[in-house]
Amino acid sequence: MIPSTAALSPAVRATAGLGITQIIGWGTTFLMPSVLGQHMARDLALPSEVIYGGITVMFGVGALFSPWVGKSMDRLGARGLMASGSLLYALSLAALAAAQGLLSYLLCWAVMGVASTLALNTPASIALAQVAGARARQAIAVLAIVGGFASTVFWPLSGLLEPVIGWRGTVLVFAGLHLLICLPVHLSMLPGRTIITDAAGAATAAPTTATSLSAAEGRRAFWLLATAFSCGAFIFTGFIVHAIGVLRGLGHDPATALLLAALIGPAQVAVRAVELSFGHRYSIMSSALFAAAVLPLGLGLAWAAGGSFAIALVCLMAYGIANGLKAVLRATLPLALFGRARFGTVMGRLALPQGIVSAAAPPVLAAVMANFGAEGVLAACCVVAAVAFAATLALVRTSSAAR
Repeated sequence: MIPSTAALSPAVRATAGLGITQIIGWGTTFLMPSVLGQHMARDLALPSEVIYGGITVMFGVGALFSPWVGKSMDRLGARGLMASGSLLYALSLAALAAAQGLLSYLLCWAVMGVASTLALNTPASIALAQVAGARARQAIAVLAIVGGFASTVFWPLSGLLEPVIGWRGTVLVFAGLHLLICLPVHLSMLPGRTIITDAAGAATAAPTTATSLSAAEGRRAFWLLATAFSCGAFIFTGFIVHAIGVLRGLGHDPATALLLAALIGPAQVAVRAVELSFGHRYSIMSSALFAAAVLPLGLGLAWAAGGSFAIALVCLMAYGIANGLKAVLRATLPLALFGRARFGTVMGRLALPQGIVSAAAPPVLAAVMANFGAEGVLAACCVVAAVAFAATLALVRTSSAAR
């Protein structure tokens, strides 16, 4: 007999529900222009740079609201705030379906930025930390694995819907998904206030304590985390947009470049599955240091000899592994260092620089690509990755007691 959702633990129900909402959230926003962008550009008479600029607006606006949302989730719990995000998603997507020009188009993306900081990625991790307690690391790894299938679901779905009902009708369908699926999930599967579970999974109301960092060590750890994560955000949101162009610039033909880029997704999912299965056997700081080390190594090799298929493959695998781990570490590492009592506040503060960098990275690397070519992009990313590695190494030394 299959158990009803009421018979499942709060952590399992929250993880399952948030997995669905994260697929919908990413698929209907960040990934949406990949299929619908050309149709939107033609209908709205806007250049493709403006169409994809909506994503930059979403990240930028979301970053500004993230510290407030993090604090609010600590005080109020996840249910109401994430449900509000679903409503804002539905309203902004419905308005986007009726957009007629530049101003209305970008305003819709700005509202989506507010919705994202309420219901996407960071708040989902905060919600799981509140509900899953000692098993938060595994729950967040599951969420990262499930969220990685957003493109698998929504790129084909968008391609099927657009020829039948047009891009406006497709976006209206997306709005309906937030209203009819995400909103009920957030209202029914998340707690109305902070619930923290102990190692055995029993709910308690008392906050857990953080690792034994002094006030000075805590401040240093926060800024090192902010540096490492912001550098990672620059590479992970900037490089992926230009990955195929970089590979072609290194001399790979279009089919080979597409094949290599397509291997990033499987690498991300595979390393998240390893983290889920075996993460309890090693410290979280070891995982963070590995992710930080493998990225500059792969990028450096590609910078030196990226015209080789084998070297390009190593680079893309390293990128996928590092990005796959970072998706888990962005939540679990702050949780290990600062505990659950102030987790939302810390995550909100960390999300601010990451969001700003994520918004800036694609156009910055586009300018580098235009002026210095593929080698310039790889050189810039390699330097940024080296800074992230140095910050992570300093973090390990600062907080060696964290696990």
